Amino acid sequence: MNEYASVLLWAIPGFLILVIFEILYGHITKKQSYVFMDTLASLSSGITNILKDILGLAVIIISYPYILEKIAIFEAENSLLTYFIAFICIDLASYFVHLINHKVNFFWNQHIIHHSSEEFNLACALRQSISNLVGFGGIFLIPAALMGVPTEVISILTPIHLFAQFWYHTKHIGKMGFLEYIIVTPSQHRVHHAINPIYIDKNLAAIFCVWDRIFGTFQEELDSEPPIYGTLKPVSSWNPFWINFQHFFLLARDAWYTKKWKDKFVLWFKPTGWRPKDVQIRFPVMKRKLNINDKYSPKYNWKWKVIGSLHFIVLIAVLVYFLFCFSNFTPAFQLNFGILIFTTVFGFTSLMDYYNWAPNFEIFRGFTFLTLFYLAQGEIILQTNFWLFNFLITYFIFTIGVGIWAKYNTSNRKLALTK
Repeated sequence: MNEYASVLLWAIPGFLILVIFEILYGHITKKQSYVFMDTLASLSSGITNILKDILGLAVIIISYPYILEKIAIFEAENSLLTYFIAFICIDLASYFVHLINHKVNFFWNQHIIHHSSEEFNLACALRQSISNLVGFGGIFLIPAALMGVPTEVISILTPIHLFAQFWYHTKHIGKMGFLEYIIVTPSQHRVHHAINPIYIDKNLAAIFCVWDRIFGTFQEELDSEPPIYGTLKPVSSWNPFWINFQHFFLLARDAWYTKKWKDKFVLWFKPTGWRPKDVQIRFPVMKRKLNINDKYSPKYNWKWKVIGSLHFIVLIAVLVYFLFCFSNFTPAFQLNFGILIFTTVFGFTSLMDYYNWAPNFEIFRGFTFLTLFYLAQGEIILQTNFWLFNFLITYFIFTIGVGIWAKYNTSNRKLALTK
């Protein structure tokens, strides 16, 4: 994980620079594809995913090294050909994992975050899951294991394969000629993120679009059918934690209330969206209208935008410091620091959702961390530095102040009565 943290120190600034460039380009061309809080929610989702990965918060049911040891027929060398074969195998495995995520109720929960934005831009590429807590992707790397592709080759190429999927999340690049027959392009991926009936569950490939053409999941972007982005059941939230697990909670509720014992079990493995008839009637789910302007859009004045921006700036600063010093921290401190960042994301995005309880949570969060910092200030200063310690103290005082202000400032909390 230390190596991955080091890679992210380079990747994160690169992603942010490209996002800023796209925002500026959209402003200049008057084709803006960014909305203030949607952007912060996307970037915050990326932060939670990074933390989950570097803290190792997942259980691998069957790992690639285990499969390699059991079934390898050959022993591939670390040659250019081996890397090429490995990349093809990773891409094919990604296609099948992606297909399962779209087609099975239980697994849709761990992918919904990536489709939750009702915009389409580079920032939404960073909406990555924290609910994929059970790893099973290794089983689809059997072809690589049979050929004896070394584990270190897979480990090197996997993040590269993921990062290579960033660039095509944009509206500003049209169709790309003959490349449309070879690689996944922005046009193809716009189709994938759309909820138009003709586009649903299409274009599942990650890098090479040949898989979609072979397995019948390819769909060209049509001029007559502008993509409408998001999910059929709108998430209506900026909070990455709620977005990540809300489909799971819906399934759990259906499993609890449905009368048939068979349905309590099979609903988890039925096609995405399937529900027992009795709970469909008792708990109807409102689906989004196929209207490009029908979006989750709370209104924010400049004060709320400043508050949201300051929270996010602090998050980025603390995350970069965390990654930079990750290898120097003890495992216990890594986990505690991760919890600090997780709760910050949860708190400020809930506040921006105008939840009634969010101001109280922010006040509680601020006082709790101030107390913990006071009780463990020696260890915290030892593991970080005096300046960061005081920076965080100032931030949590700010958090308490914002919570108190939000608690008694109801003029802009349009959704308070419904949440």
